[in-house]
Amino acid sequence: MFEVWVPLVGGLVLLIAGGELLVRGAVQVATRFGVSPLVIGLTLVGFGTSTPELVTSVQAALAGAPGIAYGNVVGSNIANVLLIGGVAALLFPIAVQSSTLKRDGAVMVAVALVFALLAAAMPLGRAVGAAFVVALVVYIYTAFRQERTATVDHGAAYEKGAALQDADPGTRPRASGSALVAAGIAIGGLVLVVLGGRFLVDGAVALARGFGISETVIGLTIVAVGTSMPELVTSVVAGLKRQGDVAFGNIVGSNIYNLLGIAGATMLMAPGPVPAEIVSFDNLVMVGVSVLLVGFAWTGLRIARWEGAVLLAGYGLYVWSIWP
Repeated sequence: MFEVWVPLVGGLVLLIAGGELLVRGAVQVATRFGVSPLVIGLTLVGFGTSTPELVTSVQAALAGAPGIAYGNVVGSNIANVLLIGGVAALLFPIAVQSSTLKRDGAVMVAVALVFALLAAAMPLGRAVGAAFVVALVVYIYTAFRQERTATVDHGAAYEKGAALQDADPGTRPRASGSALVAAGIAIGGLVLVVLGGRFLVDGAVALARGFGISETVIGLTIVAVGTSMPELVTSVVAGLKRQGDVAFGNIVGSNIYNLLGIAGATMLMAPGPVPAEIVSFDNLVMVGVSVLLVGFAWTGLRIARWEGAVLLAGYGLYVWSIWP
């Protein structure tokens, strides 16, 4: 038990702390060099808060645990919608910007559907991974061009950056401070994330083997929720501050980054088939809850508290259905 839970819990702590330091340091370096807040939100914050998922999935795939690798990606997307969206909406109804819904909501559903179809049709090789990463670059470029001309109605990537800056004052632009110190903080955070990912994967594999639970289930639940902690914290803070549009954009943006960036990188570094249980059930759940979230948001451009309760209950039902 000791050799299972210590690396599992220790890995989660290192991932969360390292991810925070990585984003904070990177944003401060970018600010010192005059990078615009929009670019910071679209790139550094988006990639930074997704680093725990990225490192964990790649390390799991390289370690021969595809259930944890892809379970982390798919499980994180399901948790983002049902768990994080449900909690945020219960705190305060989530207002939805129309551009976030039309552009980013549609992209989230489309990417989830494409991933599910490809995973069911064939092993996901490097060519598919490269296409996913290129698609993420195109998405970021398109969002950047559209955000530059937006005055009020921002999209998901912008709101993802705003969510993190609201939750963590340390990421806000500063006029003073050493860029070298900030770079050191970012590098230190990256080291912690890499170590945390390794410990988390080792602990998750040991937990699965010790209790006779499939690695896929561990990846879909414990690992997925653990690596989604940055999104949970930022969305809850946005909800408490009654910034529901920020919470919605954070969820949608995270899901797009997870599938295009993290799943794409996993395919590039460790190509192979997605586990059959994920293909036959969890991918379908991911597509379904993505459509459900967009559907809730479409009615009145808000997600009401009762809809948040439905989402949260849905997550409880999902975990109950897959747990042995």
